[in-house]
Amino acid sequence: MKQTVKSVFLAALTLAVFAFTGCGAKKSKSAKPEGTAKEAETIYAVSTYKTVEGNLDDYLEFGGDVASVNEVMVLPDQAGKITNVLVKVGDMVKKDQVIAYVNPLRAGVVYNDSPVKAPIAGRVTSLPVTVGSTVSQSSSVAKVARTDELEIRISIAERFISRIADGQKATLTFDAYPGETFGAKVFEISPVLDTATRTMGVKLRLDPPDNRVKVGMYGRVRLITETTKDAIIIPSGAIVTREGKEYVFVLNEETRNDENPTVRFQPVHKGISVDNKVEITEGLKAGDEIVVKGYSLLSNGAKVKIITAN
Repeated sequence: MKQTVKSVFLAALTLAVFAFTGCGAKKSKSAKPEGTAKEAETIYAVSTYKTVEGNLDDYLEFGGDVASVNEVMVLPDQAGKITNVLVKVGDMVKKDQVIAYVNPLRAGVVYNDSPVKAPIAGRVTSLPVTVGSTVSQSSSVAKVARTDELEIRISIAERFISRIADGQKATLTFDAYPGETFGAKVFEISPVLDTATRTMGVKLRLDPPDNRVKVGMYGRVRLITETTKDAIIIPSGAIVTREGKEYVFVLNEETRNDENPTVRFQPVHKGISVDNKVEITEGLKAGDEIVVKGYSLLSNGAKVKIITAN
């Protein structure tokens, strides 16, 4: 009996040891060795732009009226009534051509009609009188202008006058010709400012002349004040400012042909900025490929995937 109890006890102990050993082995087999898990590498989607050399024009914008370079009012030699008008608005007249007649018509006295002559050759742009109108010697009978020589008159605010110079080029646009631009050039700058408006008068001429532009039209003037040639020009939105300094992310040359190239943090110096473009005077060269979108999470050496390239 004692032998039987002892055998049963030994058998139970053996099973327990086997079970414990088996569980330990199973647990050990399922556990991953420490340090074998690899973290997923982050790749950022970006848009890039390849830099090129180009010209960048800084400018000021104004509104201006088209006027004739030479425009005069035609005045009568005598006061009286208009007895005849020989021209109409739009007619071309020669110098000293008679355009109307005036008679004093004083009571008890007979006068011959007095001719009103054009002081210059040009086109009649205004004719405010009709037959029977009474005029004085200071009344305008007509206005004659040289419409083949036009000028655009603009007023420059005092803070901008240091940027204005004779011969500067400009472009003009008119509502009458949407999408078209016309060339112009500064030919006259007033030596004084208007004390009431604190502005300086500037005149431009169409360059070349264009007979589609008419006296009285309103033009939008883009006056070129500075031109930078053969400059590295990039979108201004590509510049990142950190700790008061300006940088761009540039694709590393040795990885540019990789599926996921890397980028570096490149400090730059800016020149003039015009609209959404900026000149880079130091830090980039033509042909560098820079990140223009998707750079907010980038860091030095980050890998990227190029979605669009310009």
